[in-house]
Amino acid sequence: MSSQEQPNEGEAEPRPLKEPALTALSLYPQDWALFLDIDGTLLDLAERPEAIVVPDYLPGMLHALSRQLGGALALVTGRAIEFVDPLFGPFRFPVAGLHGAERRDAAGRLRRAHIPPAFQDMKQVIQREATAWPGAIVEDKGAAVAVHFRHAPASEVEIGEAMQRHLDEAGPDWNLQHGKKVIEICPAHASKGHAVEAFLAEEPFAGRRPITIGDDVTDETMFAAANRVGGQSVRIGDTNGKTLARASIASPVRLRDVLGTLVK
Repeated sequence: MSSQEQPNEGEAEPRPLKEPALTALSLYPQDWALFLDIDGTLLDLAERPEAIVVPDYLPGMLHALSRQLGGALALVTGRAIEFVDPLFGPFRFPVAGLHGAERRDAAGRLRRAHIPPAFQDMKQVIQREATAWPGAIVEDKGAAVAVHFRHAPASEVEIGEAMQRHLDEAGPDWNLQHGKKVIEICPAHASKGHAVEAFLAEEPFAGRRPITIGDDVTDETMFAAANRVGGQSVRIGDTNGKTLARASIASPVRLRDVLGTLVK
């Protein structure tokens, strides 16, 4: 979904770049690679997964920034790649989807997680169970399944118990991810940190230091990956001291403002 929102959120001039974590990127773009979460980071969180709003200028701005970085910009998200591409069309960026369970590199090569029949059956059972959780939304992501309970707070405990039960039945190849008002079952080998490390082993990311930007618990692994190799880790919103991120930016609005300033 698009919006006519303009860069810098309606301001006449971009505000000065005061985020130290991104100052080096503005001065030495050839030395850095940028890894961006989507929901709650590039885009404001929405009440429903399909209700997110993509500012009209954002895809082109990211494309311009990617060119400045020599192509070393990737999206790292819990969304499926099939969901991501239409959001940022006509451009196709390197992307890790489903928390790293699937990944498309800069050359366009796509790696996907295997979906066994038992997992497909489990997703159908969760869909049926959700009828007992008024307001809950089940999101089928292919190789992952998420239950959003933002509008079903009274069912949070029951949803958590059900997802844990399904995880136990699914076995060690699967993992439980907790996010902002969402619980998700996804492949155990997947993490955003592993995705960042995989990108850094390939061109055009190889030899660069990573800047990872995210807003949620699932982004902590990519913060750790960046910290290990002397990169920068940035959390969107109030950190409350409960994060591995070493810097913060107030909101998605401010992040879009900063990225727009880098392009200008």
